[in-house]
Amino acid sequence: MIPQNYQQWRHCIVNECRIELTPLYIQQRLQVLNDKSHQETKRLTFLYGKTHLEKLITWFNAAACEALTAAPGKAAPGFH
Repeated sequence: MIPQNYQQWRHCIVNECRIELTPLYIQQRLQVLNDKSHQETKRLTFLYGKTHLEKLITWFNAAACEALTAAPGKAAPGFH
């Protein structure tokens, strides 16, 4: 299933894939996703389209905001 909104995406990343959305991970992903010349970004755009790429960037930015507002030493909402 391809997530259609932030809640679905976050659930997929955190619960299904067991990836912790740390500030460093988010920063690394945004760096790649915002680089239109990066091979991974080109492939993602080819497979899923520009609209999905834009959604991913928006969702990673939202996750970054949540990570910044999490209390020190605690995971942002959705971390298990």
